[in-house]
Amino acid sequence: MTTDAPPPRIAILGAGLIGAAWAALFQHHGADVRVWDPQADALAATPTRMTKPLAQLAEAAPDAGPLGSLTLCDTLTEAVTGADLVQENAPENIPVKHDLYAQVEPLLADHAVLASSTSALTWSELAPGLQDPARLITAHPFNPPHLVPLVEIYGTDADRIAQAEALYRGAGRVPVRLNKDATGHIANRLASALWREAVFMVQDGIADVEAIDAALVNGPGLRWSVLGAHMAYHLGGGTGGMQGYLAHLGPSQERRWAALGSPTLSPEVQAELVAGVTREATGRDIAELEDTRDKALIAALRARKDAPHV
Repeated sequence: MTTDAPPPRIAILGAGLIGAAWAALFQHHGADVRVWDPQADALAATPTRMTKPLAQLAEAAPDAGPLGSLTLCDTLTEAVTGADLVQENAPENIPVKHDLYAQVEPLLADHAVLASSTSALTWSELAPGLQDPARLITAHPFNPPHLVPLVEIYGTDADRIAQAEALYRGAGRVPVRLNKDATGHIANRLASALWREAVFMVQDGIADVEAIDAALVNGPGLRWSVLGAHMAYHLGGGTGGMQGYLAHLGPSQERRWAALGSPTLSPEVQAELVAGVTREATGRDIAELEDTRDKALIAALRARKDAPHV
């Protein structure tokens, strides 16, 4: 956040896993963070939930400047009044979110943006909960949101979208806009398409879970960490770029598309997926795997700061 202006005021509604990560992220980047949760015990546990994300942020982004403030709010009014951005993290339940919006909307400052962290619901499903739907954007983070920079945004008010994007950039995020409302946003649609084929390869006996994951991490996954899918194929066309690739290798790409499968999550396939990740985990529990993931993400983020960008 800039130091020559008052720190932005961010309201975090819902202090679960995602809410606590948002709170840590914005506090790390100097914002005035106010957190509310309908459950008193969840609210009280927020500082503890934020301890690990704050420590990871200190390692991943040590040059962010002084910490912002953190206020635990017993009421929505205290949290929302005067906020520049209200980051909503309520359960993925349309009636629950609509009920929350009805309480929040009268409290919003005229300039405020109401942003939903929703992953499963679309703007079109959420907007009917507001008298003025233009106040709402969907702002989907990728887990863990304090480490993965992506925020996928859709809304109908260009000025509010731009305002939210500036706030997210100030917190070290990379906002991307959707041109139309879409289930799964951008990244989850891509991830779902890839996993569908990964599951099909298990079902069809092409390879086991460990081989598929190793192929992804040590091949395209490494390349995708610095190149998008379209740019990767642009470079794959050599001196002809994308035009050359499409002219010479487009038909082979279409043959690969035609060979992709449509798996079913039958009991047998599910059992092999579970057995495969169990073998791959080599005895490590979820907490250990998350810790390994986060350490690798921090190392990658620090390396990317010094790396050239395509």
